[in-house]
This record gives sequence, C-alpha cells and structure tokens, in this order.
Amino acid sequence: MTDARATITAYYAAFNAGDAAGMLACVTDDIEHRVNEGGIRHGKAKFAEFCSHMGVSYREELRDIEVFVNAAGTRGAAEFVVHGEYLQTDPGLPEAKGQRYILPAGSFFDLRGDKISRVTTFYNLNDWIAQVRA
Repeated sequence: MTDARATITAYYAAFNAGDAAGMLACVTDDIEHRVNEGGIRHGKAKFAEFCSHMGVSYREELRDIEVFVNAAGTRGAAEFVVHGEYLQTDPGLPEAKGQRYILPAGSFFDLRGDKISRVTTFYNLNDWIAQVRA
C-alpha cells in the first residue's frame, strides 16, 4: 500500500512540476489512459503525446490532493482541485484567452508493481466551460 501511495504521490508531484518525463517514469509501457469524456489512449507514446498537448494548452496546478489506496496496493484514487489557466484553444472547446479556472477533479488508478497501469480522470466539463466562457 505504501508503494502505491508513493507512486501516485510522485506522479502528481511530477505533474505539478511540469515534468512530463517524471510522469512517464511513473507509468507502465502499456498504460491505459482514460480521459474525461474522451477516448482511451493505450501505451506510453500516446500518454506522452497527451502530456505534451496539455503542457501547451493549459497551465495547471493540483492542490489539496488526497490519495487513497486499497490494502493490496493495486488500486488507488485521488481527489484534488485544479487551479488552471487556458492558454491555447483546444479543438471543439471555447477560445483560449488566458482564462483562469478552479475545478474539483479526481482520478482512479490501477497499479502493477510500482507503476501506474491505468489512470482515469473525471471532472465536470460543463463547469469548466462555464468558467472559461465567463
């Protein structure tokens, strides 16, 4: 259980540092990445592409992170608040003008050994859209 908590904590520390390589070091080669209201990305290369895109379109810091893990250390979850800035327009979303937003969110994880093998992230997209349109 301690290893699972440490892995998830390291993943979010890398996220907050803008360290995509650090995030990639926390995931398996066959990572399954399920994006909020989006598709499923399979593999480290697709996850790296997503991280690169996010780093250009958004500047985000996760605060008030609470990590939960099961006794076996094979599953976990995290709840947090995203403090962000919308930098570059994402296709199909409102135009980016540097809008700031604060959004509660959470993620669920599968872990194998000391690596994340699945991450599923959820947030309220309608809330985000309302904030960046305001």
